[in-house]
Amino acid sequence: MKPTLFILAAGMGSRYGGLKQLDSLGPGGETIMDYSVYDALRAGFGKIVFVIRHDFEDEFRKKVIAKYENHIPVEVVFQELDALPDGFAPNPERTKPWGTNHAVLMGKDVINEPFAVINADDYYGKESFEILADLLRSLEGKTGEYGMVGFKIENTLSENGGVSRGHCQVSPEGYLTGVNECHGIQYKDGKLIQIVDDKEVAFPEGANVSMNMWAFTPDYFDYSEKSFIDFLSKHGDELKSEFFIPTVVNEMIESGKASLLVKETPSKWFGVTYAADRPATVAQFRKLVDEGVYPEKLFN
Repeated sequence: MKPTLFILAAGMGSRYGGLKQLDSLGPGGETIMDYSVYDALRAGFGKIVFVIRHDFEDEFRKKVIAKYENHIPVEVVFQELDALPDGFAPNPERTKPWGTNHAVLMGKDVINEPFAVINADDYYGKESFEILADLLRSLEGKTGEYGMVGFKIENTLSENGGVSRGHCQVSPEGYLTGVNECHGIQYKDGKLIQIVDDKEVAFPEGANVSMNMWAFTPDYFDYSEKSFIDFLSKHGDELKSEFFIPTVVNEMIESGKASLLVKETPSKWFGVTYAADRPATVAQFRKLVDEGVYPEKLFN
C-alpha cells in the first residue's frame, strides 16, 4: 500500500500577510505545495489529503486541487474551531485555531495507511521526500513506531528575521528523545542565537530541528484523540492554547508508548516566513528549474 501525504494548509500566515499557501512562486505559477506534491509523486506516495478551512475552499479547489486531478487521488478535510469531541465547545471569544495536532486529527476518517504530515508553506526538497517515503514503507503494519525527517538548523534559516524551530534531541541510535520549541533563531554577529525570556542565548551549531515532516501510522490518531480530550479538559476555555504535534510525540515517547526514528536530510529548506522572503524563494525555484531538478511547468 502506498503512503499518504497529509498537507497542513489551514493557517493564514499572519507574519506573511495573506494566504501564502496559494501564492504563485514557481516559474509556471506553482505554489510551494505544488513542489511538495510533485516530489511526493516521484517518491511513490499514492494519495494526497489536504486540511483546509471552509472559508477558502472554493479558491483552494480551483487554484490548487484542480491541477492534481489527473495525477493522484486527492481528499480534503476541514479544520474548524467547533470540530471537537462530544461534550466540548470552544470559548465563544476564541478565534485562534487549535494547532497542528488538531489539524492532524481531521484526517482520521480518510487515512488508513502510513502517512506523512507536512506544512503547506515549506519547501522540503526532493531528497527529503525520498527519505520520508522509505521511512513510511518501513512502518507498514506496525504500531507505535513513527519517524521524522530532521534538518540541520543551518539549512532552515531566514535572512529576514528569527525563526521558530523544534530542537530535536536524538539518541546515539537515531531515535528522538524529545522536541523543544525554540524561538528567534538567527545569526547575529556571526553566531547562532535564540531568544529565551527576551534575552539572546546561544543556539547549538549543527543542531537537528523539526520542520514538521513526520511519518506516522494510523494508530497515531487513536492516541491523539485521547490526548486532545485531556488537553481540552485542562486548556479548552483558554483563547490561545494550542495542541501541537511535538506535544503528543513527546508524551508518547516519555510514556514509552512509541519510538520515533529521526532520518536527517541533506536538503536545504526554504519558504516564506516573512513577506521579504518572497523574492529569494522565487529565485530559488527558478534556479532549481534551470538546474533540471524540476520541469518549467510541474502539472500540465
